[in-house]
Amino acid sequence: MPFNYSAVDVGLRVVLFAAAVIAVVVMATSKQTEMVPVPGLPTSVRVPYSAEFTDSPAFVYFMAALSTTGLYSIITALASTLLGRKPSYTNTIWLAFALMDVVFVGIVASATGAAGGVAYIGLRGNSHVRWDKICNVYNEFCRHVGTAIAFSLFAAILLVFLTMFSTFALYKKIR
Repeated sequence: MPFNYSAVDVGLRVVLFAAAVIAVVVMATSKQTEMVPVPGLPTSVRVPYSAEFTDSPAFVYFMAALSTTGLYSIITALASTLLGRKPSYTNTIWLAFALMDVVFVGIVASATGAAGGVAYIGLRGNSHVRWDKICNVYNEFCRHVGTAIAFSLFAAILLVFLTMFSTFALYKKIR
């Protein structure tokens, strides 16, 4: 009985979709409002200030990249499902999957790195340029961002596995 590459591919792509959607939803719900002191005024003067993902271009890029990855994973899962039923274009499709998976590894990895860099500054601050850390004030916001980045990292690892799997499936088909 031959190994069903399409079934495994569909399963991995569904898990990729879940990871991307969870990362997007968690990041989208990462809004927190706190009363913060106004610089230059007495510390008793506080105003409400919100932290949300739209405050950082890196987080907006993260959302766009992971949303696109979720859409890509559904489209390729459907294509892989059809590939299992009609194997006439198998080699071409596996090659296209491998190439596009590599592109999406780059997109997701760059978005994860950009968001992770901003999140690290929020967590630790940067004393050299006098950027204060914000995670001591916006702890729930930072937990959401960290969770979204973790799911994004998982999605990037899944894409690496999908690239290797597509390449292996193509190798087995042409051999």
